[in-house]
Amino acid sequence: MILVDNVVVQYGISVLIHFLNGTLRFLVNLFPSVAKNIVCFIFGHQGIKFGGTNRWDIQVHNTKLIERIASDTDLGFGEAYMEGWFDCDDLEEFSYRWASGPSGPYTPFTDRLRYKLQHLMNRQNESLSKIVAVCHYDLGNDLYTAFLGKTMNYSCAYWRNADNLDQAQIDKMELTARKLKLKPGMKVLDIGCGFGSMAKYLAENYQVEVVAYNISTQQVNYAREICAGLPVEIRHEDYRKAEGLYDRVYSIGFLEHVGVKNYRTYFEVAERCLKDDGIMLTHSIALMHPTQPPINRWTDTYIFPNGWLPWETDFINYSKGLFIVEDLHNFGYDYYRTLMAWHQNFEKNWPKLEQKYGQKFYRIWRFYLLCSAGFFRARKYQLLQVVYSKMGLERGYESER
Repeated sequence: MILVDNVVVQYGISVLIHFLNGTLRFLVNLFPSVAKNIVCFIFGHQGIKFGGTNRWDIQVHNTKLIERIASDTDLGFGEAYMEGWFDCDDLEEFSYRWASGPSGPYTPFTDRLRYKLQHLMNRQNESLSKIVAVCHYDLGNDLYTAFLGKTMNYSCAYWRNADNLDQAQIDKMELTARKLKLKPGMKVLDIGCGFGSMAKYLAENYQVEVVAYNISTQQVNYAREICAGLPVEIRHEDYRKAEGLYDRVYSIGFLEHVGVKNYRTYFEVAERCLKDDGIMLTHSIALMHPTQPPINRWTDTYIFPNGWLPWETDFINYSKGLFIVEDLHNFGYDYYRTLMAWHQNFEKNWPKLEQKYGQKFYRIWRFYLLCSAGFFRARKYQLLQVVYSKMGLERGYESER
């Protein structure tokens, strides 16, 4: 695989990507009726109509909507919803049908080429990785407390025995702790740490010492507050600067921000910091369908800048020679339930947020939560927890569920 670091070359790739975007718009403007027929055919093939009567159909408010979808694909579709060009009574059902239909989901050639070009670039180096911290995780803790629930876990919950979000998140933390085979007095490294909920849970319930790395200022401040008085140290630093030797290493909902160029570095950091007889766990969204791009332009622009979803094979390929896979657990459907619970909380608490964030923000986040939920229900996105050891555990590994 060729990976590009040179700034000039990366700029050239960016110019080429913009050229592709412009070419597609030119063709749509040149052949508008053809473009409209293609879009209507693709949506119809997924069981979705423009102006239809089903709750998942698109109700058009701007006559240029279809041309915009044709010229700007996923980005144009999402922006059109943000700007009120259309509505849909059931966005989650729309997303589910779009993802699970025969075309499932359709990705234009220009988009596939665009993703191939982006694959060459390192969009998650130390400086660029800070963009998502500022643009997403530092939006305001009032937003996240409004929809994440009492545990403040911004990652997939575990619904096997739970009937509400808070219990499902506690069960996820407990499941993760059991997979790590923790013992009192162990030293544990948390890569990413989020709002610090997992570090707090482990310190309180398993009597371990936790060191966590995170570059989000808002999350670090929150984590330090809730972990005060516990053997937990929250370091406001990039994961690549992790130091020390630990009995256990884990990351939850972090690999999605690492980027393909840095997967090997991620595993090297974990291997460097893990004792020879230690256990490492990674919890991440994963892709398994070859038609799926690892990035969505709308999500990349408005939700997770420079995000990149790993393929299931990346968990093995980039850890070769460093780790042995001891256990792999896929509970991707649980993310559908998690996202729907988040959306329910978001809607319930929106009146408290509306004055600060505004109507456009509301439509962005409604689109993000519900469309993501539809993709997980369609099983186009997975959620993997992968357990690793450095040399293979002497007496094997007993899986936890």
